[in-house]
Amino acid sequence: MTHRKLAILVASMALLSSALVAPVAGAVGISQAVAVKGKKVRAIRADWAPAATATIHPGVQVFTEGAQCTSNFVFEEGEAVYLGQAAHCSGTGGQTETNGCTSGSYPIGTPVEVTGASKPGTLAYNSWLAMQASHESNAATCEYNDLALIRLDPADIGSVNPSVPGFGGPTGVGEAGGQGSTVYSYGNSELRGGVTKLSPKQGVLIENEGEGWSHIVVTLSPGIPGDSGSGFMNEAGQAIGILSTLQIAPLAGTNGVGDIGREIAYARAHGFPNLQLVPGTEPFNGNLLEAIAAA
Repeated sequence: MTHRKLAILVASMALLSSALVAPVAGAVGISQAVAVKGKKVRAIRADWAPAATATIHPGVQVFTEGAQCTSNFVFEEGEAVYLGQAAHCSGTGGQTETNGCTSGSYPIGTPVEVTGASKPGTLAYNSWLAMQASHESNAATCEYNDLALIRLDPADIGSVNPSVPGFGGPTGVGEAGGQGSTVYSYGNSELRGGVTKLSPKQGVLIENEGEGWSHIVVTLSPGIPGDSGSGFMNEAGQAIGILSTLQIAPLAGTNGVGDIGREIAYARAHGFPNLQLVPGTEPFNGNLLEAIAAA
């Protein structure tokens, strides 16, 4: 490990420790229209389930052919409602197969069990399959484009709320920021044994890579197997990415987060032209201790 990377890690952990001692609370109001890198999205539905009682929301566990992952955000296109997960969650290869242009995946139409839903969802989009069908050749895109969409059964739409537990939001889609920027996430690996107090996480961005397609982050309580696919937000509550990889480089214990703005843009260009990320109904509050208490 270089002296520079060691210094970054030490500074990152110091920032995380100070966040626990004196967390910064800031509520950001949510408008019905929020910018998504130049395009507006709207929380179209006025009949989302109340956040306190919704059984389907960002962070619920999803199971594809028995493999457990964490959902990230709620999406809409027309009347269809989707729950996001990582594309690799439906992968058919080994855990080291992360290149979406060469790795296998279960097909579109595969049933996906969604915790809190009365009926299975359906795999409707997978960036790996989309890249293979379009013969994608950009190396960074192939390596880091890792988004899948689960279409929820119409019978379950009334049980959905798009807010992230504990933190609230998202307030739209935004930029990850530069080195040292604060990030928030909600992981829900079954390895935590159902202890939801361990799900809310706060961390910092270490570096950006892959032509902006990936962000390396470190969080207090790093992402573990089963957290894959969980959403990340910036300090304004904007969605910035989804957990894609567990890292040993550049620093052990870090996580690779795919850039969700680029992933949404790719989906729009490959069959989902009007795809929208749905903002939460609950205001964003970046206070980690309050998020833990509410989880």
